[in-house]
Order: sequence, then C-alpha cells, then structure tokens
Amino acid sequence: MSVEEVAGYLGVGRVTVYRWCREGRLPCLKVGRSWRIRQGTLEDFLRRGERPSTLVGQLGGFLEVPDNVLGVAQNRELLHRLDAAFLRVGEARGGLLVKFTGGETGTSDEELREDLEDHGLEVERLESEGRLRIVPEQIPATDRNEGLRRLMEEEASSGRAIWASFNWTQEVDLETALAQQEGMADLVGESQLVVKTAVLEEVSDAWSSREQRRAWGAHSGTIWLSDRGLALSRFVPLSPN
Repeated sequence: MSVEEVAGYLGVGRVTVYRWCREGRLPCLKVGRSWRIRQGTLEDFLRRGERPSTLVGQLGGFLEVPDNVLGVAQNRELLHRLDAAFLRVGEARGGLLVKFTGGETGTSDEELREDLEDHGLEVERLESEGRLRIVPEQIPATDRNEGLRRLMEEEASSGRAIWASFNWTQEVDLETALAQQEGMADLVGESQLVVKTAVLEEVSDAWSSREQRRAWGAHSGTIWLSDRGLALSRFVPLSPN
C-alpha cells in the first residue's frame, strides 16, 4: 500500500504516516523514491493498539476475519458512516465489498451511494473494479443467508474475504432477526466472511433487556456509534472448565 492509501484508510495526513515510518513505529519499505507499507504490517500496527481515533482506524483494529458483528447507530447519518467505515476496512484488506439494501426504507440506492461517497468510500471506482456490489433485497428476512451463500460459492476460488453490510432502519421482529443471525453465524464459521448487521438505536430501544442480551450473544462483537463517540465490545464464549 502507498503512503496515500494508508493515510486515507486511517483518516490521517500523509505527514503523520511519514513520521511513523521515520520513527520505526510503522515498518515501511522504500521502493525507488516511494515508500510502501505491506498490508500485513498495517494490520499488525493496528492490532498493537497504535490506531488513530478515527472510526476507520478503530474498526481496523477491532474487526477480524471471519467475524459477525452487530452495530447500533444513533441515527441514519451515523448508520451510513458506519457502513462506509466498515467497507473501507474491507477495501484495505483486499476483500469483496457487498452492501445489501433491503433493510432500509426511505433511501434509494443512488442516495446510498452518495452517502457512502460522502463518508470516504470510493463507490464509483470500486464498482468499476468489481470490488463493490450494491445488492437490492426484496425479502431480507429470508433471502440474506441464501444471498451470502451464493456469493461465497462465486468467490470460493478467488481467496478473497467477503465483507457484507446489512442494516435495519425499521422495527424488526427480534425472533426473525435472531433466526437470520444464527444462520449467518453458521456461514461465518465456515468461510472468510465478515458480516456487519446494524440497527438504529430506536429499533434496539424497543427490545427488552432480555431480548437485547440475546441479540448481543448472537454476535461475536458489538459496535455502538453515537454523536458522543464509539464503543466496541467482544462476546467471548467460555469453556466448560
């Protein structure tokens, strides 16, 4: 990756990346007159906790492959900001980016593209390169797992991880949502699949405390985004002993 790509991914200036290279905090290679950073080196850098306080940088150090996380956003603007940041992390890791649109109401696919562009995702370029797909859904509750399975079959020989983003902006029956998420968890466990399913805060607020605990437990991690900041947590199953 170039210095410009790393700076854009982390949401910092190029001068900051050059400083990290000079200080040895971020190992860089000089090729001719340019500096290059290996993708694995950048991931190690983020895992060490040396990530900037940008949403993309924080998610870059949090998300794993495979993964199945639940996102909660305070409003629609933050929901789409979370979408863009999630997909930008997937882009930096060389994945196939897939944005499913069936769980949102009141937003056209073109408006969604514009929102993602506004939050730093180069939608037009990625679509032209075949690295991003915007997938409309007719019946999200029943089609999502099947749609993911088809994508996995298509990408089986490519070696690329699939980064899939789903949203719910309307009240959803929790039993339906949990059944879908359990199916996704099975898919995630058998492939290179990173899934982010996000809901608006007003949707999750309608769930009881017991229902919320069930929802958190159905995912490997939780992302909570509000105007005040970001909260990241992991669900860790315990062994019997």
